[in-house]
Amino acid sequence: MHSSLCCHIRPLARDDAHCLWEMLYQAIYVPPGAAPPGREIVRAPELARYVADWGRPGDMGYLAVDADGMLLGAAWLRCFPADQPGYGFVDEATPELLVAVMPGYRGQGIGTRLLTALLEAARSRYAAVSLSVQAENPAVRLYRRLGFEIVADGGAWLKMCKQLQERLAAWINDTGDAFTLPEIQACCARSV
Repeated sequence: MHSSLCCHIRPLARDDAHCLWEMLYQAIYVPPGAAPPGREIVRAPELARYVADWGRPGDMGYLAVDADGMLLGAAWLRCFPADQPGYGFVDEATPELLVAVMPGYRGQGIGTRLLTALLEAARSRYAAVSLSVQAENPAVRLYRRLGFEIVADGGAWLKMCKQLQERLAAWINDTGDAFTLPEIQACCARSV
């Protein structure tokens, strides 16, 4: 724990991809007493897709660094096509969110600051954001506090979504009407 931590939050740049690879590894929840996976796991296609070719259209995020520029955490968004969905996929217009804070700096509000900055910036571009999280991960409390709702419960995994705009414009049915959150939840529950 670092009580006098100076933390600066700044937007991610295209050349920050090397930081995101580390943060992708740190985003993997390891239950207490479990051995962490090898670092090569982030190169598996189902995880690498969250960082590979960072800086493409729609990518956005924030880094947290200390006064010396040391990486403390990151939060970022990325959209995926329906034929290559991520774990928290809702639809092609809803980006998936990832967040991680370095061990030793967790529980100090860095994740909250990162998410607050990212969600505020995303509000002007996206109707909603989604994520996938292990049900036992303590971060579920943070997500709920920030307004995320469970839209699919796969037992060990939860798919959560946060509405950013008044209507979920990305969820339009074939008659042109926006779906309600309960309708989205029912749809996502069927796909788990």
